[in-house]
Amino acid sequence: MIDPDLLARGELSLLGRLVAASNGTFQGTVSLDGESATVVYKPVEGERPLWDFPDGTLAEREYAAFVVSEALGWSVVPPTLLRDGPLGIGMVQLWIDEVELPPGKTELVDIVPQGRVPKGWVGVLDALDGRHKPVTLVHADNLPLQRMAVFDAVVNNADRKGGHVLDPGDGRVFGVDHGVTFNADDKLRTVLWGWAGKPVPPELLEDVRKLADGLAGQLGAELAELITAVELTTTRERCATMLKTGNFPLPSDDWPAIPWPAF
Repeated sequence: MIDPDLLARGELSLLGRLVAASNGTFQGTVSLDGESATVVYKPVEGERPLWDFPDGTLAEREYAAFVVSEALGWSVVPPTLLRDGPLGIGMVQLWIDEVELPPGKTELVDIVPQGRVPKGWVGVLDALDGRHKPVTLVHADNLPLQRMAVFDAVVNNADRKGGHVLDPGDGRVFGVDHGVTFNADDKLRTVLWGWAGKPVPPELLEDVRKLADGLAGQLGAELAELITAVELTTTRERCATMLKTGNFPLPSDDWPAIPWPAF
């Protein structure tokens, strides 16, 4: 997808700040030997303190999520690394352009009128929209999103919004914004609950099994530099639980199941 040297060693120039983001987030370019690419840059200095995560660790968690994505062999997370930039050390990630769907087409994660879930999509939640009209939160029922749902469960993603699911239009699906992951407490919040409690496809479970083996070895040693020892242990435990039950997790009674806003 991209030359790793370009992302790691390319000159990083900022194009502008993404003002809708809750932390300091910038769009930029990396350039090296006549090649360039658009990236997202999140400097550690721009991170807001959170009550339930150690200060200054969100960039490391973004990178840790990429490491796990690659270990699974799924490439759920765009190419990501930690490096220096104009505002200091931070997370740099390849920018993913989304395909523009024709009018009337349903997004991978979308809101539809209640009772009108499209074929190939599953309903997650019935609610009322801003005009008090009944609607349903839906997402596509496909393998790429199943991978993402399993990935989120493993890394304990507390913020899988619909806007964090990117569709480049070539059959791949990417997830972004993984700063609030790997917490030792159960904080899974996601819009991808359509398979809750149902069996995980066997081929995905086999990948989780390989991940669990890696967490006991070199992969675990790499993640130990990015997350706490307790968080690494609970990541192993989440893998073990999924392998034991064979099912997608159910929402917790102790934590909101869906992030707000959902998009």
